[in-house]
Amino acid sequence: MKITETSIKGLIIIEPQVFKDGRGYFFESYSKAKFAASGINIDFLQDNQSLSQKGTIRGLHAQSAPHAQTKLVRVIRGSVLDVAIDVRKDSPTYGKYEAIELSGNNQLQLLIPEGFLHGFATLEDDTIFTYKVNNYYSKECEVGVIWNDPVLAINWGIAEQDALISPKDVVLPEFSEFVNPF
Repeated sequence: MKITETSIKGLIIIEPQVFKDGRGYFFESYSKAKFAASGINIDFLQDNQSLSQKGTIRGLHAQSAPHAQTKLVRVIRGSVLDVAIDVRKDSPTYGKYEAIELSGNNQLQLLIPEGFLHGFATLEDDTIFTYKVNNYYSKECEVGVIWNDPVLAINWGIAEQDALISPKDVVLPEFSEFVNPF
């Protein structure tokens, strides 16, 4: 497993070792021991999965304390543009984001620590996105920022009129109005 820190401290790309042959492939998507040997000690409690069509944008979301979450995200089938925004108040990269393509083909994973907003844009139909979390979801602790915020100016690779957005995500505040619990 190859671990690469992004330009934002704590945001980590994980590239598993993939064994391919005529039958297909095999890889460990998660090994607590291998993560610990790399200095990543997280007790994941739950796995989540979504199926989305091309043009779907989910996010930008986070969970605040006492239900703040670290996420390990990956794509099983299809592809997404995955976005993580640093909203840790004392961070030198506050308000900065990384956008990384995750796909069933590249098998990359992204470890997103507490204190980040997270979202993704689905680049292919029938994309299956999965993630582990170290805390349970709490509606009362959910926070977010609208996906098309003008200050963040994220290029999702999808025309605004073509984006498929949930009613919940359409009414999220802009980044300038975000009440930051981190």
